[in-house]
Amino acid sequence: MTTVPITAKKDAVGVAHTRVEGLEKVTGAARYAGEIPFADLAHGWLVLSTVARGRVRAIDEDAARALPGVLTVLHHKNAPRVKDDVIGVLGRPDPIVEVFQHDRIPHAGWPVALVVAETSEQAREAAEALVVTYEEEPHDVTFDIGRDGAYTPQDAEVTKGDLDAELAASAVVLDREYTTPEQHHSAMEPHAVTVHWDAGRLEVFDSNQGSRWIADDLANLFSLDQSAVHVTSEHVGGAFGSKGLRSHHVAAVMAATELQRPVRVALTRRQVFAITGYRSPTAQRVRLGADPDGRLRAFAHDNLNLTSTLREFVEGGAGFGRTLYDAVAHHTVDRVVPMDVGTPTWMRAPGEAPGSFAVESAMDELAEQLGLDPIALRVRNEPEVGPISGLPFSSRNLLACLEEGARRFGWAARDPRPRVRREGRWLIGTGVAACTFPSGAAPSTASATAEPDGTFTVRITASDVGTGARTALTLIAADALEVDPGRVHVRIADSDFGNAWVAGGSMGTRSWGWAVMAAAGELREQLSLVGGEIPEGGLTAVTDTAALVAQLAQKERYAFGAQFAEVAVDVSTGEVRVRRLLGVFAAGRIVNPLTARSQLVGGMTWGLSMALHEEAVRDEASGGHVGADFAGYHFAANADVPVIEADWVDDPDPDDPVGIKGVGEIGIVGTAAAIANAVWHATGVRHRDLPIRPDRVIMAEADRDRNGQHA
Repeated sequence: MTTVPITAKKDAVGVAHTRVEGLEKVTGAARYAGEIPFADLAHGWLVLSTVARGRVRAIDEDAARALPGVLTVLHHKNAPRVKDDVIGVLGRPDPIVEVFQHDRIPHAGWPVALVVAETSEQAREAAEALVVTYEEEPHDVTFDIGRDGAYTPQDAEVTKGDLDAELAASAVVLDREYTTPEQHHSAMEPHAVTVHWDAGRLEVFDSNQGSRWIADDLANLFSLDQSAVHVTSEHVGGAFGSKGLRSHHVAAVMAATELQRPVRVALTRRQVFAITGYRSPTAQRVRLGADPDGRLRAFAHDNLNLTSTLREFVEGGAGFGRTLYDAVAHHTVDRVVPMDVGTPTWMRAPGEAPGSFAVESAMDELAEQLGLDPIALRVRNEPEVGPISGLPFSSRNLLACLEEGARRFGWAARDPRPRVRREGRWLIGTGVAACTFPSGAAPSTASATAEPDGTFTVRITASDVGTGARTALTLIAADALEVDPGRVHVRIADSDFGNAWVAGGSMGTRSWGWAVMAAAGELREQLSLVGGEIPEGGLTAVTDTAALVAQLAQKERYAFGAQFAEVAVDVSTGEVRVRRLLGVFAAGRIVNPLTARSQLVGGMTWGLSMALHEEAVRDEASGGHVGADFAGYHFAANADVPVIEADWVDDPDPDDPVGIKGVGEIGIVGTAAAIANAVWHATGVRHRDLPIRPDRVIMAEADRDRNGQHA
């Protein structure tokens, strides 16, 4: 028996800590899914359709099979059958996982075959030699605000009060349309998976956002017992919503099953663009009606996005304002239109990112019409309870964010008139936007073990997709155990550790942290009963938070924030430079200030990129993407990013057992609107279509000159 002190000086939650795996990553010791070595490893290469709609008439594989090293070619005529009615943790997987099950082509880039060879080079050469003949059909990939065929999904429309009556009674009415383009996740690490059978068990080495999620979906697809599938995802080089179950997982399992040897499928960047999801473009209409003092009588938000013909996915942008602003009447609706494209998916701040651009731009325009300061307008419409639900807020410190942000940004000295500040060729402007993101919690299982050597091991099927979750859970466990963080070892991303929420929805650390706190608390009780004496095999406590989550009081649970931007615009070249970004947030209990600030700054950087750069373009003739790589898909580089400040205000919630709200997504929310509002303040011209490209700035300036408006 070993006696272990269960109370020690601690330096955990609330204190900045570097990542526990940081040394492994910077020295290259951390292995990602495409790097794990295996003996006798085979490599698969996906062949994607070159037409946007139709059928596969024939596949001539003779030339491919004759090439050196080729082991097999899988397609719809010879691949194993999988179930087509799988409902997993997050609903039905994208139907693209049902690969090689039929000859139909629903969109460009649909997987039609997998070539497997001894090396990746051989697999790629053989894939290019495969001859696929198609029966092509007319396709439709053109999205715009006037699209026919849109419908309203179930539960996508929310109404309170008489909108038409309140608009009619309003002294000022604003009616504007805004658009955002298709956007892609662009994780640094492309998708990859390695699969092999080991003693009758399917071993999957993956890059994902939830190993148990992937394991359960694979077991269901292939009609396997859940215990027969084991998924690990030790390190992930970014995900942002795209790393769920995808076609490369399923193809790799099929190949490993046929060949009875390890098979790796790693996607190219162009393949990532084609088959791993994206954020749908949106076309949004915002109508606001207000009294002369700025109080909203009417709030209406209509958001249109596209989905595939395979599966309904809703980019719920209309939900953004349902919690943010009070109004006598609310009407918000998300509508979708099916098209011959791949199915969109979750992408950092799904719904809130594009929705905030429209709403916060409209609020700025309304403030201009009313002659009010944009911050004052937001303060005037601050709700006391949920505007739609009527529920109390768990905590709501948006006003504190606006106040502190305005103080630090120097907002009081701002001249509200547009186009009055100049520095040489540059016009200077500032803008603001409010932001919010839900703070949910989901049941998760965790175990905590007191080891005989005096250390503690925590096991949970969490996923660290680059957020610092592994480090945060270490600190949470140390805090709950009242020990130094150096004595705690956290193991994650292993499906054998039990059910746990995925890395998504800004719910990961909150959900996993709750489970870890519960397990650590129970272990402390066990240790106190045995006087701190640890048996030779250790002492373990296991908890499941399902009952705790179910008992959580019904409240509006959200993080809030305020985004401030300063831009410089050269209207002769169209160049827009963001010179300052400041975000102040109310995000509950901050576990690790170092990684929390990194997450917020990362989100704000993405918001800058959304405002000025990101735009995926589809070729109407082929239905595929133009420039589907990092040369053609532009996002902010280091030279585009100024010094970004991110900070937070105290946001306690004494009735919440965890107090964590999540910071992974709120940083992107509202940033694009703050930048667009600053561009208006600099130039006097509104930009309602993202991104604010140089050509759009130049054309807007030309329109301004034609209309007789001069500097």
